[in-house]
This record gives sequence, structure tokens and C-alpha cells, in this order.
Amino acid sequence: MSYKVFDLQNGQKVNLLLKGKAYRVGVKGTEASYIENKWNGNIDKEIVDIPDHRSAARMAADFIVSRGIRVDAIGHRFVHGGDHFKRSLIIDNDILLKIKECLPLAPLHNPISYSIIQEAMSGFKDIPHYLVIDSAFHSTIEPKAYHYPLPVKVIERFKFRKFGFHGISYSYICDQMPKLINIASEKLNMIVCHLGTGGASVMAVKNGVSVDTSMGFSPNSGLIMSTRSGDIDPAILLYLAKNSGMGPAEIEAILNNKSGLQGISGFSSDITDIISHMNDEAVEERAKLAFEMYIHRLKSYIGSYIMILQGRLNALVFTDDVGVGNPLIREKVCEPLAWAGIKIDKVKNNEAKNDRATFLQSPLSKVDIVSVPTDEELMICLEGGNLLGGKQ
Repeated sequence: MSYKVFDLQNGQKVNLLLKGKAYRVGVKGTEASYIENKWNGNIDKEIVDIPDHRSAARMAADFIVSRGIRVDAIGHRFVHGGDHFKRSLIIDNDILLKIKECLPLAPLHNPISYSIIQEAMSGFKDIPHYLVIDSAFHSTIEPKAYHYPLPVKVIERFKFRKFGFHGISYSYICDQMPKLINIASEKLNMIVCHLGTGGASVMAVKNGVSVDTSMGFSPNSGLIMSTRSGDIDPAILLYLAKNSGMGPAEIEAILNNKSGLQGISGFSSDITDIISHMNDEAVEERAKLAFEMYIHRLKSYIGSYIMILQGRLNALVFTDDVGVGNPLIREKVCEPLAWAGIKIDKVKNNEAKNDRATFLQSPLSKVDIVSVPTDEELMICLEGGNLLGGKQ
């Protein structure tokens, strides 16, 4: 869980006052959880048990108040709005009821967001709170990419379609990349790998807009993630339902909370933790398998999106904590992509900082390879300025 406190003037000029992040919230592994707050060049780090995201939100709120900062509005990222939410909006009692209806759509995210909203609204009662919807960004995807091959009656009844997620992060990358590589937004073709400590996805951008993404009806599809399975043969779920004695809730828990890196490795859901144990005799076999599967799935999606973009690729972008913080993953992903004109410079890659945009390609590369820290909070702030300023 991360947060930022901005001073927004005239709906445009933004000054960052304070930021913080809670690490390893509820994560099972060998490292302790902690919360880190940064302001005016100072860093406050507290190693503390953080059992859930509501606790993390409470710690963040307490720290903000302790700094004497007045809060005028709070924006909340909401992952899956389904058909209820297709744009940003101010939260009231009716919206809270609709939020509760959306909780099953993203069982690993929406309930967490709801708990944070509850905590924030409890602690900051007399200010506006608003939602920014992650799934809204991918509305540019065409039916050939978002439609599922199911009977029409089933699709119409349950509103099944690919929604796609990480939209707030992707909107930031789409805003920044034209400036970084000096190209008009409407001519931008790129593949963006949003690799987080929890969720991960890939997006193909053609002429400046999303044309496909790895997550689908839920944030569980696509890449292998920390505790989520990603793509899986649906027949496995039917087999479990028929032969294991498990009900839907238990199978859902396996898919969302016990699979992915955690399930493969058996000891951690943290890819950095797994990499550090690849030479540990006790777990190295499982750690190496988890790492290799993670890379294999990621390469598979990148390769397919190169085809969708017909090889007309301006940039390959890595973002979020793992994307900007783990050079080994970037190296292993890019190494076999020379056929697509993608050639990474290992020295640049290893020396890249995780707090600034960095070009990683070798002089022989035909495609820019860029590590770009995302800024979802900034996009939420600006969206709030538009929303609360009456511009939407």
C-alpha cells in the first residue's frame, strides 16, 4: 500500500509534501514487514507487523496527522468497477453500496480498497473522498481482444468481458513516454510491463491507446503473480470442483491467495526473496522453477504483443516496484528478444536507479528499453483536481 500527499494549486501545479509505502503487508516470507515515510529529505522507517491494508492505512493516516498536514480531499484507487463504475466519481452512501456489490469482481483487491476507504472515511470524516477506477483505462480495447468465446446468452447475462487493470499506472506511462522518447502520443507503439510486488500485467499500446492487456474479467488472469495463478486451464477448476470436495470459496482462495510464486516456491510470494534463495540448497529447486516460470510467462505475452503491434515497436517499458527495481528480470526478459530489435545494455541495466526514468538499450537496439517509475498517486491527484473542480 502506498500513498502521497500533494499540494494542488489551481488544479494543475502540484507539489509533493509527503509520501509513504507499507511493504510486505500480509506477505508470507523470510523478511519482516515495514512502513516507510519520506518528507523534506527525511526518511522514517518502522519495522512493524502489518497484518492487513486497513492497518497500513491507519498507520499512514496517523503519520500524516503527526506532521500537522491539513487534508482537504482523499482519492482512492479502485481496481474493478465492472459495469457500475466507468469513470471517476465522488463517494457518497449510494456509491458505497455499489462498491460493496463490486467486491466479488476482484476478491484480492476490491475488499482491500473498500477497507481502506472505510478507514480513511472514519479518520477524515468532513472532507470529500473520490474513486479513480483502474479498469476504465482499457475502454479503447476492441471487441476482438476483449470478447470471450462463450455463448452470447452467457456473455449478456453476466457481462463477461476483458476489462484490464493497472489503468492508473498505465495512464501515467502513456503520459510520460512521448516526452521521454520525443514522439507524438498518437504515434506511440509500445509494450508496458507493470510488475508489482503483488499484481503484474502487460499492455500493448498502439497509436497511443491500449489495444490489449494480460488481465481480463478479473485481475487473476495473465502473468504469474505473487499469490495469483495467472492464466490456467479452466478444466483444472472444473476437475477440482468435481473431485476435490472443495467449494467455490476454497478454489477461489487457492487461485488468489495460495498460487503464483507462493504456490510454486512453497516459501515466499516475493520474487526478490525467491531470487535471493536460488542458491539455497534447501529451496533452490523450487525457487529456480518459480523464477523461470515467471520469466517464461512474461516473455510469452511480450512476444504475442510484438505480433499484435506487427513489429512496429517504439519502446519496451518496465514499471512498478519489481519492474524498476529488479535488473535480473529485465535482463532475462530482453536477452532472447534480439530478433525483434530489442537489445539491452547490461551495464546500464544493472546501474539503473529505481527513482527515475532510465534508458537501458544498447546502441545496437532498434527499440528503446526504458525503466520508468510509475506515479499512480499523481494521476489520482490530478483526476481529483478535475473532478472536484467541476471539470468532469
